[in-house]
Amino acid sequence: MVMIAGNDEAWDRLSEGEQRASFERVRAWWDEHSAAGEIVEGYQLQPVSTATTVRQGPRGDVTVTDGPFIEAKETVGGYGILELPDLDAAIRLVSSWPGTYQTFEIRPVVER
Repeated sequence: MVMIAGNDEAWDRLSEGEQRASFERVRAWWDEHSAAGEIVEGYQLQPVSTATTVRQGPRGDVTVTDGPFIEAKETVGGYGILELPDLDAAIRLVSSWPGTYQTFEIRPVVER
């Protein structure tokens, strides 16, 4: 699995044309790797401003808060489920990402 994080402030500094061109490059990249069976599922998330955080306390008490769990410059904006032979292949795949201002976190999925 890969989580895709970005810097909203840096993204917002891009012109509309630059944002549109970035989306088009990413869409073509995503479609190519999906067609090759390397990306089997994935979604872009709504902006972090739409997040709701649910915290469970030590006694099972629940607190619900509007907004993200942590303050951060980079926030997760999407994810992809990858079907690749190993970590090196995943690193090669995300290293070819054509977008801007992204950070990728790759983690194996626990299979039970």
